[in-house]
Amino acid sequence: MIKITWDQSFKHSYNKKIKNNKRLKEKFWHSLELFSKEIFNSKLRTHKLTGRLKGLWSFSCSYDCRVIFKFINKDEVLLKKY
Repeated sequence: MIKITWDQSFKHSYNKKIKNNKRLKEKFWHSLELFSKEIFNSKLRTHKLTGRLKGLWSFSCSYDCRVIFKFINKDEVLLKKY
């Protein structure tokens, strides 16, 4: 199981966009649970980012919500806001 850390800007973004939206909150936590067990689960559509976000990765929670993260090492990721 992977260790997941949230940076301060991600916490702020979560509180602003997800915390008060019940549907999105449920999808986020379900996706995060899947992610913690298997980062490259096909349901998450995990992929590398390009351009100005090169070096970062992303997975999807819903059609209009994705989570950006960075590998700290093979067993830990940092959730970020961009």
